[in-house]
Amino acid sequence: MDLRQLEIIRAIADTGSFTRAGARLHVSQSAISRQILLLEEELNEPLFLRFGRQVQITPAGEALLQLSHRMFADIRETCATITDRQKNLTGTLNLVGGMTVCLYLFPRLLKEFRRHHPDVEISIATGGMPRLLRRLRSGRADLGLLTLPVTEPGLTTVPVLREELLLVMPPGHPLERVKHPLDPAALLGEPFIIFEAGSNTRRAIDDFFVREQITPKVVTETENVEIMKAMVASGLGISIVPFQSVAQETRSGTLSVARVRGQQLVRETGWVYRTGERVPRVVQEMMATLTRFLPQLQLSADSRPAIDAEPAIAARRRQKSG
Repeated sequence: MDLRQLEIIRAIADTGSFTRAGARLHVSQSAISRQILLLEEELNEPLFLRFGRQVQITPAGEALLQLSHRMFADIRETCATITDRQKNLTGTLNLVGGMTVCLYLFPRLLKEFRRHHPDVEISIATGGMPRLLRRLRSGRADLGLLTLPVTEPGLTTVPVLREELLLVMPPGHPLERVKHPLDPAALLGEPFIIFEAGSNTRRAIDDFFVREQITPKVVTETENVEIMKAMVASGLGISIVPFQSVAQETRSGTLSVARVRGQQLVRETGWVYRTGERVPRVVQEMMATLTRFLPQLQLSADSRPAIDAEPAIAARRRQKSG
């Protein structure tokens, strides 16, 4: 038994198939099958049960999977201990984050981080929450910036951001001329373009709909906020998104935002990493960079009075008259 075979077991368990495990590890499916067969012959125990293209791990396979987690955790710990003693921070940091974080926060955050730590290699993965949590649990990711709550066992969360969620609409929309903050009843019958079901952001929005007794007319669901903004700008519906994702558009007047009367809509975002391991210096430095960087983020509309509907409408009227 060697580390490569343990890595193969992890890849199969994570992807659910020999073929996808081979693709992840850049080897053929037959090479994956051969290594598993050698292990099964060595241990005289099946490690995976095959059901067509699907596989199910056996108790023996699960025991080796847990061994692989411990061994690779020890390797990461040892490497981190060595690099932590170095004056200049080096190594690799594997980050994961949702679509909105990757679009609007990571680019500026990583630019600031690289300014202080140019020798650190950074890789980023995005996707749905289940996929990102699997990467964190398996050790393929060191640190995640995810929408909370995250209640997975074996993962630690550190809340860092509270972002305001605002109603967004195209310029000239009838709701733009209604007194703000909007009465929730004004949203009845409006077509909504919103986040996909299952995400924590969608849960926060759904809780708002339930609380206000609104049955939304959902015309599109997507995790890509750029698609949401484009569809809203085209007049296909309205949406509810984090303010920082539309801050630039509200300044330019290409989108309009509004609050809804009642409890403020917010979502909380935090760092997520594996519990029980020493937090490597590179992870600590990334978390500290965000703490320093927070004052530069536009997480709420409070500091931007120009987004109010009446001034925005007046500005467009002046442009037309000119």
